[in-house]
Amino acid sequence: MGFRIGIIRQASFSAAKATRTGLEVPKGYLAVYVGDKMRRFVIPVSYLNQPSFQQLLSQAEEEFGYDHPTGGLTIPCNEDEFLSLTSRLNEL
Repeated sequence: MGFRIGIIRQASFSAAKATRTGLEVPKGYLAVYVGDKMRRFVIPVSYLNQPSFQQLLSQAEEEFGYDHPTGGLTIPCNEDEFLSLTSRLNEL
């Protein structure tokens, strides 16, 4: 994958990851699965409008189509690249 952006920080969106049952997604957020271990992240839906995130969505469509192995949206990149990208998006 071609995402090598900025410094890796797991900050604001990771706090939204944990809810009462661990599976709930707060309103305005979306659960995605990333990396070899299919780690679950809950991200703001506002990321969907960002060109860099849309590129990841296009890659997910090419790789998985609409059949995601986790039952949720699977992002085909490693965790470090994903965290780097979302860190940049948090700064916008």
